[in-house]
Amino acid sequence: MTHKVQADYLVVGAGAMGMAFADALIDHADARVAIVDRRHGSGGHWLDAYPFARLHQASAFYGVASTLLGDSRVQQHGPEAGLHERADVSEICAYYAHILSDRMLGTDKVEFFNNCEYVADGQIVSHISGRRTEVPSQCRIVDARYLAPDIPLITPPRFDVADDVRVIPVNSLARTMEAPSQYVIVGSGKTATDACIWLLAHGVDPNAICWVRPRDPWMLNRAVVQPEPAVFLGMAADTMEASAAATSLEDLFFRLEDAGIMLRIDRSVTPTMAKTPTLATWELEKLRTIEHVVRLGHVRAVERRRISLEDGTVSMAKDALVVHCAASGLRYPPTIPIWGRSAITLQPIRAGFPCFGAALAGYVEATRDDDAEKNRLCPSTPYPNTLASWATMQIMGTRAAKSFGSEPDIKAWADAVALNPARVPPEEGRLAEVDDALSRLKTQVPLGVARLAELV
Repeated sequence: MTHKVQADYLVVGAGAMGMAFADALIDHADARVAIVDRRHGSGGHWLDAYPFARLHQASAFYGVASTLLGDSRVQQHGPEAGLHERADVSEICAYYAHILSDRMLGTDKVEFFNNCEYVADGQIVSHISGRRTEVPSQCRIVDARYLAPDIPLITPPRFDVADDVRVIPVNSLARTMEAPSQYVIVGSGKTATDACIWLLAHGVDPNAICWVRPRDPWMLNRAVVQPEPAVFLGMAADTMEASAAATSLEDLFFRLEDAGIMLRIDRSVTPTMAKTPTLATWELEKLRTIEHVVRLGHVRAVERRRISLEDGTVSMAKDALVVHCAASGLRYPPTIPIWGRSAITLQPIRAGFPCFGAALAGYVEATRDDDAEKNRLCPSTPYPNTLASWATMQIMGTRAAKSFGSEPDIKAWADAVALNPARVPPEEGRLAEVDDALSRLKTQVPLGVARLAELV
């Protein structure tokens, strides 16, 4: 028997973007929302995250607009004293469980279908019972899976593994029961850096770590990506000033490094990857203690005592434990209009902050009627991967901010939302440092964007 769901919107995916969209929508529209997810609860890939994962950015930038993640606490102790708190995986999962159960299901506006799949014939199918639920033809579909990340736990290694070699996903690293003489970390991004930091924090000798790094990454200095307007807006002004003066993309990143915005692990190597997660300087110092770094391209095969790569081979210990951190993480499908004919496809709007973009899309959906106008106000912005795509993201994100910021109600909403890193406090009581950053931005943004367009 097929049942029917009574909903105006069906949000497919209860991860960060789907939850942020639904939260803003029900706050500003009289609409019924059904949320469907293949997992058992809300939280998306965080439900499958490795146990020592935590946000790489401040907690205040993550979650939904109505409810702060954490309490905006500034850390008083430890290596990140003075920086805002970053939630770990257990805090994030508990937060999303609370948002779903108390904030959403506690109203009569939201229904949740867990362990289910939305299929092309307009139905929701349960993985557990096989029960089918029909979606009304007038129900608007919201695709929150378009940019769902690939993570090591559910993405097998893209290389051959011999039967007599131990290869584990990063999720299993914390369950290791017998210390090998060597750890081989495969991957260049945030997951690999987290794995290295975790091993070093647990007393592993840096010389016992072999880091297979196909590309070196540029990363943002976490100290300048903080939920303090003077800090963030000042960083944005510095970025545009560096962009305006840059003679090439490489020169731009070197200028950003000199300004304390960008970091690279090895100063003798020019990075080609620019996904730009944040990194703290204390983490950078620890990562630099690992000297056995392999830069021979991507891994092709792992055999007893040997790793075969695109550009050569390297030996490894007989009992080496290979840790798979090489899932792509961010995905790079074509950037398309958010409001399409068949679905609302959630994507970032302001560069690098997907939760804010999804919440903004939810607010605009609730307060505007015309899809063409919504797309004009909220053009989608891609995730970066290379230096050129990072520059493109900056151009598109800046233009998007100018577009949605031109509407008084949207600007007022955005300036009141903690998810928005570039929110501007009211003039009354505003710090002089904020006014200075805003003045610099007004001067530097046109010059910086024009130069970025030339460099790209």
